[in-house]
Amino acid sequence: MSLKGKTALITGAGRGIGRAIALAFAKEGANIAAIYAGNAQAAQEVCQQAIQLGVQAKAYQCDVSSFDLAKQTVQAVQKDFGGIDILVNNAGITRDGLVYTMKEADFNAVLDTNLKGAFHFIKHCYPIFVKKRAGKIINISSVSGLMGNGGQANYAASKAGLIGLTKSVARELAGRGICCNAIAPGFIETDMTAAIDKEDNPLAGLIPLRRMGKPEEVAQLAVFLAGSGSDYITGEVIRVDGGLAM
Repeated sequence: MSLKGKTALITGAGRGIGRAIALAFAKEGANIAAIYAGNAQAAQEVCQQAIQLGVQAKAYQCDVSSFDLAKQTVQAVQKDFGGIDILVNNAGITRDGLVYTMKEADFNAVLDTNLKGAFHFIKHCYPIFVKKRAGKIINISSVSGLMGNGGQANYAASKAGLIGLTKSVARELAGRGICCNAIAPGFIETDMTAAIDKEDNPLAGLIPLRRMGKPEEVAQLAVFLAGSGSDYITGEVIRVDGGLAM
């Protein structure tokens, strides 16, 4: 169990990629602090499944876009678990639309959650990691942040910004033995892509592997980046996209 005894704080842990990462970490022995925005039932179900795997798990409601609430959440997790070893910034939202019709509120909401939310948790976990000169930070970006995507200027901008944040934090913390990397998923079978017809998928032709990915396939990379096998990897952006953005 490569993560045995570690505590992982995972935002957006109630569903999709966040849920898969939480359960994959639990299988490897990590205790789970599952951060969720509104769906308490989903987060509690993730915690119950993690507990059945023999680890500690607790759900915490938090609007990641709030600097103060993020700080309070990190303090609560540290108190409950005695420390934090791994931070996964996965929480994200979409408010799609063409730039011409996009409302300023929709642009701000996506940046505040996807980008500022990650900054908030990195900011508040920063002294914890620095003090013990150890820690793993994993930011969930997107191929949209690498390629851009029509109708997603706000989402793509937030995910591109997350890549810049990843590299800057990696440089700041490398001297303390702390690694910060990003995962850039492509089209993954989650609630965000649920409307796509999987039997007649118009995206499949764009993906060299001819299928959408599964959350568990992203989670396995997160397990690697959270473990000791990735101790000499930092500042990287690794795609899990079936070859879409190569």
